[in-house]
Order: sequence, then structure tokens, then C-alpha cells
Amino acid sequence: MKICVSAASNSLDSPIDPRFGRCPYFVIVDSENMQFEVIQNMASGATGGAGIQAAQTIASKGAKVLITGNVGPNAFQALSAAGIKIVTGAFGTVQEVVEKYKRGELVETGAPTVGGHFGMGRGRSRGTRTMGHLENMNNKEPEDMKHKNSRFQELRKKEVT
Repeated sequence: MKICVSAASNSLDSPIDPRFGRCPYFVIVDSENMQFEVIQNMASGATGGAGIQAAQTIASKGAKVLITGNVGPNAFQALSAAGIKIVTGAFGTVQEVVEKYKRGELVETGAPTVGGHFGMGRGRSRGTRTMGHLENMNNKEPEDMKHKNSRFQELRKKEVT
């Protein structure tokens, strides 16, 4: 069975990208022998409809299951219409989540997990805020916030003294 995983890079060791429609890669794994194909997500930079375009891409490759972090309402509808099972909330590497799915440790979701336009960021640049959360999970401060936070601390000290 072909299992598609939204990925941050192009290998089985790649971490999952939580943004289905805007992930950079799809890794499609044959669950029988763990052979895989990597597809660049051409919809990741779309101004709109990325989830629907991404769903069409993986459906055309014969994926029967999608494993991702989150899926929006339009992508959920397109994937469901194509008969693709959707598993959300996954984390780890591509290989780890495929193995978890094969062992029955991951279950299908019955509804979208985020609203529309989730992976687009919030005005700083596409995806920055989402990637900032990933950096924070690794106990790192997002690079673009370091300067802002240090400047804030300087101003705060002046106000207090």
C-alpha cells in the first residue's frame, strides 16, 4: 500500500512537516518493502488552493493513506473524495510514522484539524510562524525574534530604572 507523508526534506529520515498543503516534499512509501518516491510539492508556494492541489498530486500517485501534522477543510474534502485515509497529529521521521501506522499506533481522523490558510504564516513571511514553533520545540528561539526580544528587554530596563 502506498503511504504518503508530508515531509520537510527528501528522505525516510526527514522530519514530518506539519503543513500538508505547504510542505516542501511528499515522501510516498510502499509499506510492503519501504521503497519510496519523493515528490516536490509544487503547491507549497501557491497563493491559494494549496491543499486541494496537494491532494490532487498525491491522489495521482496512487497514495491510499496520508500521514501529516494537520490538514485544512478543503484538503480534507479533496482527500476524502479521492478515497485517501487521513492521519493527523503525527510527528517524528517519515520512516518512524510509517512504522507506527503499520503497527496500528496511528488512527484516521474524521475531520479537518485546522482552519483554512493554516500554513501561510501571519504576515511576516509565508510559513515563518509555523517554522518558529518547530524551532521552539527544539528549545531554540526563532532567529527573527532574537533581535526583537533583546531590544524589548533593553527598553524594559530603562522603564524600570
